[in-house]
Amino acid sequence: PGEKDRDSFYIVDLPGFGFAKVTQQLRQQWSDFMDEYLQERETLQAVFHLIDARHGPTDEDIKIMQKVGTILGAKQQAKEHCAKYIIILTKADKNVKNAKSQSNPGKVSNKVMEKLIVTMKENRVGYAPIVLTSSETR
Repeated sequence: PGEKDRDSFYIVDLPGFGFAKVTQQLRQQWSDFMDEYLQERETLQAVFHLIDARHGPTDEDIKIMQKVGTILGAKQQAKEHCAKYIIILTKADKNVKNAKSQSNPGKVSNKVMEKLIVTMKENRVGYAPIVLTSSETR
């Protein structure tokens, strides 16, 4: 009791910037919080960015990539501890009929994947791994 397990971790979920119906002022507060969190959180190990595989990166996703590329890129250049950035493409099963089996977990269209890769490179996160997920097959 009272001791922290060295393998424990916290998951911090940021609001869905593009989908929340909030004032511009609150949206800016969230953005400022994210800046500070990425810059100052020394124990941050990974940033998982969830993007809908059916549509690819939205304008808000691109802003997040810019922010991550700038902040984490500066940390890498300064040889500081830097969290890993991982893109998670969600809902891949929604792109394919009968995508509920292990042999057919879903896919991402070439158009979406090309847009994602170009956007990643433009925002200095082209190194990030991309993980495809399905809500049905895990």
